[in-house]
Amino acid sequence: MSDKAHRGKPSKIDMLPEHIKSTIDEMLRDAGNSQADILFAVNQLILDAGLPEEATISRSGLSRHAQKTEAIAKHLRETRAASEALVAELGDKPMGDTTKLIVEMARTQLFQLFQRQMLEPDSAENIDLDMLKDAMLAAQRLESTAMKAHQREKDIRKAFAEEAAAAAEESAIQAGLTAEGAQQIKNQILGIA
Repeated sequence: MSDKAHRGKPSKIDMLPEHIKSTIDEMLRDAGNSQADILFAVNQLILDAGLPEEATISRSGLSRHAQKTEAIAKHLRETRAASEALVAELGDKPMGDTTKLIVEMARTQLFQLFQRQMLEPDSAENIDLDMLKDAMLAAQRLESTAMKAHQREKDIRKAFAEEAAAAAEESAIQAGLTAEGAQQIKNQILGIA
C-alpha cells in the first residue's frame, strides 16, 4: 500500500447543485435548526429537484459536512482576529489608500495561508506572521511620513497666504483704502468668510 495521500472522491454534498449546497450551509449557520430537520429538508429539496434517490444524503454525510464547514468558519474567525490585531498596530490614525491596500492584502494573505494550512495540515509552509507584521509596520511608517509631508505643505501654504494677505492689506491702506476695506481683501486671501 502506498504512503502517498490520495484525494478522496467528492462527497454527495459536493456533487449537489449549488442552490442546494448553499441551502445546507445556510441551515447549518442557523442554530435553531437540528441536523435531523436539515437532513429531512435537504433530502426533500434533492428529490424535488428531480435528482435520483441515491443523491440523498445520510446523517453521517451531513455531520461530516457540518464539521468541515465549522472548521472553515473557525479559521475565518481566526483570520479576522489576526487581521484586526494587525490593523490595531496602526493605531487610530486615519488610513490612506496605500495603508488600506496593504491591510486588505494582509487579510487576503492570512486567509489563504490559514485555509491552506487547514486543508493541508502536514504542509511545511507556515504562516509568516512576522512578515505580515513588518509589512503593517512599514505601512504605518509610510502613512505617518505622508501625513507629516501633507501637514508641512499645508503649513507652508498657510504661511504664504498670511504673508500675501499682510502685503495686500498694507498695499491697500497705502493706496487709500479704509482699514475695513483692506481687512476685507485680507480675509478674502486667507479664505475667511
